[in-house]
Amino acid sequence: MSDATFDYRPLWTDLELNLEDHDALLEVLSKTYGDIFMSQKNRPEGMTYFDFVMSEIHGLRIKELMDAKGNGHKVIGTYCTFVPEELVLAVDGIMVGLCAGADFAVDEVERLLPRNTCALIKSTLGFKLGRVCPYLEACDMVIGENTCDGKKKAYEILDRLIPNFYAMDMPQMKSSEGKALLRAEYLKLKEQLEELSGKKITPETLKKAIETVNGKRRAVQRLARLRAADPAPISGLDSLLVNQVFFYDNPERFTDSVNNICDEIEERVGADEGVKPKGTTRLLMSGCPMAVPNWKIPAVVEGLNAIIVGEESCIGERGSRGCVDESAEGMEGMVDAIVERYCEIDCAIFTPNTERLMHIKNMVKKYRVDGVVLYGLNFCSPYLIEALDVEKELEKGGIPAIRIETDYSQEDTGQIKTRIEAFIERLSD
Repeated sequence: MSDATFDYRPLWTDLELNLEDHDALLEVLSKTYGDIFMSQKNRPEGMTYFDFVMSEIHGLRIKELMDAKGNGHKVIGTYCTFVPEELVLAVDGIMVGLCAGADFAVDEVERLLPRNTCALIKSTLGFKLGRVCPYLEACDMVIGENTCDGKKKAYEILDRLIPNFYAMDMPQMKSSEGKALLRAEYLKLKEQLEELSGKKITPETLKKAIETVNGKRRAVQRLARLRAADPAPISGLDSLLVNQVFFYDNPERFTDSVNNICDEIEERVGADEGVKPKGTTRLLMSGCPMAVPNWKIPAVVEGLNAIIVGEESCIGERGSRGCVDESAEGMEGMVDAIVERYCEIDCAIFTPNTERLMHIKNMVKKYRVDGVVLYGLNFCSPYLIEALDVEKELEKGGIPAIRIETDYSQEDTGQIKTRIEAFIERLSD
């Protein structure tokens, strides 16, 4: 990205954004980001790139997308890590994540959805009804996935609001039948992308796309491994930001930027340098995804005497763990490899979901975690129900855990801080 000298307002006007509410959203982003991220001490210098990305979140990147559209590329918006970026890249498309972490157009949303719908789904609909998100308005196609029941029904509404909305079915079990369903859905999606772009996916373009997306994953996996050091060389907030930018930045530039910060962090680890003192309480976040700018819980945790050293989340290790097998040959083999990789995602939609508990335990050991914060959005039944058993199993194994249920508002921040502070004290006893 170049420096910001471009007047973006005409772009926003062309996208028919509600400029008044869009300005309000940018103000929220700017204030919360400044208050939370820029107040951190001893951040890696490589975070300067991600600070710049956030300062231009609705500016230079949107201009890049619009320029790409002008050159014939298609922009594909998604709401879930189950949508394979490999297929989008293979038609020379650009994939951007659309999940939102702020409340907008609440009154309009609650005329269409029950009040007891999870914040992520309500925010998704609110960003469309309020016309505040340039990423959403820039999309040539938006892909939803039938994971939870709330999303399924909300997508029926979005289908009426978004001209080119495509819903993808999802298996509920990791069985051979489930994998067959996912494979069939990916092949149907492949046809949709080819029709939209006018380009056929070939073994050559798919292989290159697989390598590109694997490169992104390996970069964030490298960052995750470095967080096992004590003292922690990077904050959980900054690591979360990197994982959030994963979903809308240019893939190659993102990969280079993450590897650059990993080079710096390796030096920090070698010098025994951290963002907090050695021995600081180490926590794992596990549960619902945290979309931009949903930074409430990490900000509370790291404002206390604790550090987040891992995220078992779609925006974290659950979403980036594992790569597509690059040794797969031919179109059939590569599609099979993509299906195998995406079936490894331990989403709470799956039943049974014993692999998720296993991975949480592995992360606790790998990152030398003192305790686990099980984070759930209000009314997110799959993760809230699963958290009950996960907490019991962790405690049974001597791993303390705390369940935090919240939404996108700031009203319960004081109460959450009190609970987490008590949890940290319990860990240090």
